[in-house]
Amino acid sequence: MGLTSNKVLALAVLLAVVLFIGTVWLWPRLARRSWKAVTGRVGLLLATQVAIFASVGLAANQAFGFYATWADLFGQETEQGVVVDHDTGPGAHGPVKVDGKQTVNVPGGGTPRTGGQIQKVKVSGLTSNIASQAYVYLPPEYFQPQYKDRTFPASVVLTGYPGTAEALIKGLHYPQTAHQQAKDGKMQPMILVMLRPTVAPPRDTECVDIPGGPQTETFFAKDLPGAISDHYRVSKKPGNWGIIGDSTGGYCALKLAMHHPDVYAAGAGLSAYYKAPIDVTTGDLFHGNKDLENRANLMWYLDHMPPPKTSLLVSSSKKGEDNYHDTLKFIDKVKSPTRVSSITLDSGGHNFNTWRREIPATLQWISGRLGDQAPGSAGAKG
Repeated sequence: MGLTSNKVLALAVLLAVVLFIGTVWLWPRLARRSWKAVTGRVGLLLATQVAIFASVGLAANQAFGFYATWADLFGQETEQGVVVDHDTGPGAHGPVKVDGKQTVNVPGGGTPRTGGQIQKVKVSGLTSNIASQAYVYLPPEYFQPQYKDRTFPASVVLTGYPGTAEALIKGLHYPQTAHQQAKDGKMQPMILVMLRPTVAPPRDTECVDIPGGPQTETFFAKDLPGAISDHYRVSKKPGNWGIIGDSTGGYCALKLAMHHPDVYAAGAGLSAYYKAPIDVTTGDLFHGNKDLENRANLMWYLDHMPPPKTSLLVSSSKKGEDNYHDTLKFIDKVKSPTRVSSITLDSGGHNFNTWRREIPATLQWISGRLGDQAPGSAGAKG
């Protein structure tokens, strides 16, 4: 049974309850001062505490999507990007392999024409030599005959670190929210490519092209959009890709939109930070390359590089988020032609509940900046 299985959680809770009842029931028999009685009391208390701790940990992991598998939890997931031979003809970016399909948890979700569809895929990058799993949400219109010749805008959606792609579906409800927003006419139908930024697990690469290491920025800036556009009906015109993320994913989203405005017309960072940390999870990201380190510092980038022609959205809360003052500084540094918007809550911590409150507005915002909805385009709405 997998780490995120409901059966595992149920068994852990059941074990905790049984041990608690057993402790209460057996305590009078173990009230003596003999070494056997003392050992029994210590053993029961320890077993009960461990079971309770495991139950709470498993529930928290399901809610926030920290780890996807047992190997991921214990640091045994070491699979790096793989080299795959590809067709290197014009327009070849890398394959997308569909590993499974699932319905969207909305009314009528059993029918793709009504609820859309989520496809589990593996994306292999030709340039970066990185392969990563992702979930692709296809809106209902993608399957409707009247739209068979239509192309759609697309947005990459990233988790935090370590995070799981499943959490974007089960915990943050991106497909369900996008479905409802489009149904209500608040956003255009859009393809979502959902994955975690940890494409070289267990290392946190902060979406950096590490010298001599994983070329994560190249994967997200070139390989991923190219592969998805070749496989699905995503418009290849400029201005049809956006990127959204929370926490680490939010930092990545802002950085990729700023570094690659020709790819990402809009980037939204929910509870983002603005400088790549260096710690035990990242290792040495820059190997003494000061230019690479400066470019990864978004405040430095705004001060020293030409302003990119892209749209940025940042979010924070006055109470509960550590990035509030940095977010205000970031907004003040943005110069035209870069466009900046913000979501500021009165209160809200660094958690799923806060991001669920921000996601509907974020999807509306990014939809209005992609494709025919983009400001200044022929089909843009007022």
